[in-house]
Amino acid sequence: MAALLLLTLAWAGLAAAPAPAQQAPVKIVAFGDSLTAGYGLPAEAAFPARLAAALKAKGHAVEIANAGVSGDTASGGLARLDWSVPEGTDAVILELGANDLLRGIDPKVTAKALDAILAKLTARRIKVMLCGMLAGKNMGADYEAAYNAMFPALAKAHNVLFYPFFLDGVATDRALNLQDGLHPNAEGVDIIVKGILPKVEELIAQVQAARAS
Repeated sequence: MAALLLLTLAWAGLAAAPAPAQQAPVKIVAFGDSLTAGYGLPAEAAFPARLAAALKAKGHAVEIANAGVSGDTASGGLARLDWSVPEGTDAVILELGANDLLRGIDPKVTAKALDAILAKLTARRIKVMLCGMLAGKNMGADYEAAYNAMFPALAKAHNVLFYPFFLDGVATDRALNLQDGLHPNAEGVDIIVKGILPKVEELIAQVQAARAS
């Protein structure tokens, strides 16, 4: 009888115990240019929205803010960084440099701006994933080599996650781009999301590990 009473009390205590608090969502800022902003697409088809949907479908609690500005360069991103990435941000997906390429900006200028962005974000203890771009042969061998080497070098220098080519599987495919041939259509965005998803899950894991430490 005494054992039964103790068991009953134990079960009652478990029933009365409060449920564990739900883990706070990981707050991510997608910080980039028109490729992030979703040029020519409805908001729900833009990269940040589609990425958030894909992550939630896999059970991740996330909030992704769209901080993409069409036409932005790396230097432009640096100028607006402080107000585009608010306090409370856990992670940033950094996608800048495509417009620098289109304008033929010296890769040294682009690298300097991206370096400053990465330094500021890491100083704020914000986890970062840097997305690379690739220059075409039409830019000349010297420009192509300097531009393409810039992204992996920066990722290594700042010890951040690196996704080598944001437009992987989409660039130059007419069926996956708008008529301008530069910006992905809705189907193209979904291809980008599918490719980048595992790396973003690594980014989320970094945030969660930092919270637990």
